[in-house]
Amino acid sequence: MNASEAISIAIEKKLKLPEEVIELINSAPRSLFFNSSEEIFKQSMGGEDNLSYDVKYDIPGKGEVTEVRLHHVTNGLSANYTDPYMRRRDPDTMLIGDSQPTDKKRFADEFGYDFSILRSETLDWLKGQEIGIFLCFAGNYPIGAGGIVVTPLNASFFAFGLSLLQKIIPVFDLPPGFTVESVVYVAPPFRHTHFSGRQIVVHNRLEGLHEMFAYNLYPGPSAKKGFYSVLLTKGEAEGWVTTHCSTVQVVSP
Repeated sequence: MNASEAISIAIEKKLKLPEEVIELINSAPRSLFFNSSEEIFKQSMGGEDNLSYDVKYDIPGKGEVTEVRLHHVTNGLSANYTDPYMRRRDPDTMLIGDSQPTDKKRFADEFGYDFSILRSETLDWLKGQEIGIFLCFAGNYPIGAGGIVVTPLNASFFAFGLSLLQKIIPVFDLPPGFTVESVVYVAPPFRHTHFSGRQIVVHNRLEGLHEMFAYNLYPGPSAKKGFYSVLLTKGEAEGWVTTHCSTVQVVSP
């Protein structure tokens, strides 16, 4: 679905979307809105009939860098990270970009400048990309947090995995009372241009909106642990406990 059409439906259903997301949709050369994991899967390979696909980016000073090699396999997608470091979750990934209370490391302390500068750079970069967007819900509805995810279109495999981890919500079938309380922005090249190859995920807690900036393509620190942090933050504010477990249903070829 064209993202502009999705905005119109969201407005009709009185769903408030972050202004930054609307601006991205209006600025990006192409923007798609996904309403199912199947739709994202079809986009993940860069074409429905492709059996393999490289997720790559032009990195200043490095040229074209391939982050992930994808293969369409019998039971889904196989994602092979070319950099061995990217094949696991770095335990020192998370940083806090806001000034609210925390016992975690702050972005400003780690890098010596305010996160708002990098936030603007990230949104500007996304405005020049083809992007994919979808709504999701983390938790057990209605307890949890509604969210919206923005990824480069060529990184749709990441969005596909996230849509399986956190329930994807069709914009035309919103549950009663659904609100967008979190947003994920994915900008893979920044790990090279700003973080010397490290995976970094920055949490930026605004009034009524928990922003998560994922500067990596491994789902552990953002799609999984990142949303866990979103739930911990909301649960702490509202007085409920976030439990943590992982369940996988696999069909073997």
